[in-house]
Amino acid sequence: MSDKERKAIKNGEIINESEAVLPVTSREVQYSFSVYEALRIIGGHIVHLSDHLKRLSISCRDIALVHPFSDELIAASLDALIEADNICDATARILIVGGPSPLFFVTYTDLLSYPDSYYDEGVALSLYYGERFLPEAKTSNLLMQYIALEQAKKAGCFEALLVNRKGQVLEGTRSNFYGISGSRIYTAPDEMVLSGITRISVLKAASELGFEIVYTPPTDTNLYMFDSLFISSTSMGAMPVDSVAGNKMRRDRWDDIKEICRLERQWE
Repeated sequence: MSDKERKAIKNGEIINESEAVLPVTSREVQYSFSVYEALRIIGGHIVHLSDHLKRLSISCRDIALVHPFSDELIAASLDALIEADNICDATARILIVGGPSPLFFVTYTDLLSYPDSYYDEGVALSLYYGERFLPEAKTSNLLMQYIALEQAKKAGCFEALLVNRKGQVLEGTRSNFYGISGSRIYTAPDEMVLSGITRISVLKAASELGFEIVYTPPTDTNLYMFDSLFISSTSMGAMPVDSVAGNKMRRDRWDDIKEICRLERQWE
């Protein structure tokens, strides 16, 4: 948009983006007692809105965050923000902070996209040994993910995969993770990861293409045995993996990954 300041939402009201701030003295802010969702807006249309609102509600429930903001208010606020700034394509972020005086914000940024080369040549990933707290809830407790991703970037990698104490490769800092072996796709079960909205569509697309979904995560010692590896997220779709921790991975099923990505994006 122009140099005019972007708008945002606070508790259902349109404000200037510069006013979308958090009180640093709030105990809930200091303890990151908050949940969030990131949504794609394509052509002024909010992609998978009902699914995102459902997950937002589940995240609140899982950490006992009580707030007065209904799905109808959140949806109407998103529509009002799109109209106020004439938003066409963007990434919107919903944030709800709990406590005695809950806060609800919607902000947005330019739509995140990636070069075609990431899909044609794959991306490099690193391994980070650590486990997320309350993995099924999308909370603002993201310190480990931040550290892992920064280390990955310093190593020239696009993303970091999180490995638990058993050596199971569960997910990325901002993505879900999969291994293809023959007609099967292996991935961590929902209760061990943040089951992204895109992950649901990816697994649906894979099933429609004839793959059997096996909810067993790959391990840090068997990654090289898979025909291909890939990651997924709201912004990425499905993206093939070229290497992990400096080791080249196989590319046998990259055409299938591209087809999974095509189907997932088609459903937006």
